[in-house]
Amino acid sequence: MTEEEKIKAMRLARAIASDISLYNEQKIIKGIEQDNLFEVLKEELDEGRELYKSRVSPEIFQRMNFFERAINDIVLRSKAHVKSKIW
Repeated sequence: MTEEEKIKAMRLARAIASDISLYNEQKIIKGIEQDNLFEVLKEELDEGRELYKSRVSPEIFQRMNFFERAINDIVLRSKAHVKSKIW
């Protein structure tokens, strides 16, 4: 796996996470407030993960955690201001 492949995979993961965040903002806020975010977004996260998996090499998908990291960075951290019992 080349450095360019890693960069492209990281960008793809962040783009997918950004779309999930943009189109599901109210679900995300509600999920954080009710501490069931991953249940509320299960369908969107599964769909995003499958899209990511289909567009990167199996080696990158198995060895690099770019998709999950992007979800944490973009979906969760951007909503850190939302009141929740988890933080």
